[in-house]
Amino acid sequence: MPEVPINIGGRTFEVACQPGEEQYLQSAARMLDTEASVLVEQIGRVPESRMLLMAGLMLADKTAGLEDRLRESEDRAAGLQDELRALRESPAPAPERIEVPVIPAKVTESMAEIAARAEALADEIEEKSVSRG
Repeated sequence: MPEVPINIGGRTFEVACQPGEEQYLQSAARMLDTEASVLVEQIGRVPESRMLLMAGLMLADKTAGLEDRLRESEDRAAGLQDELRALRESPAPAPERIEVPVIPAKVTESMAEIAARAEALADEIEEKSVSRG
C-alpha cells in the first residue's frame, strides 16, 4: 500500500492508500488544504486536530450546498422530462386555417383583356416589321 505525502494547512502528513488511488488522494488533500489555508490566514496557527476538524466541516458545508443544488437540478430535469413526455404523447394540434384573399373576378377579367390587347399589338407590330423587311 503506497504512502503518499500530503500537505494540509502548512503541515505534511503521510497517508496510505490503495495502489492507483494516489491521484484521488492528492486531489482530496488539495481541497482540504484550500479550506485549512483559509483558517490559517483568518485565525493563525491552530492545533492540528482543530484545523482538520474545521476544514472538514467547511468542506462538508460546501458539499451539502452542492448536494442541495444537485437535488434541485435533478427535480427540475425530472419535471422537464415529464413535460416532454406529455407533449410527445399528446395529439398533434389541429391544423391552423389560413384564409388567403381571393382576387376578384373583375380584376382577373381586366388583366385577361389587357393581355389580349398586348398580344394583338405585338402581332400587328410583327406583321408591319415582316412586310417592311
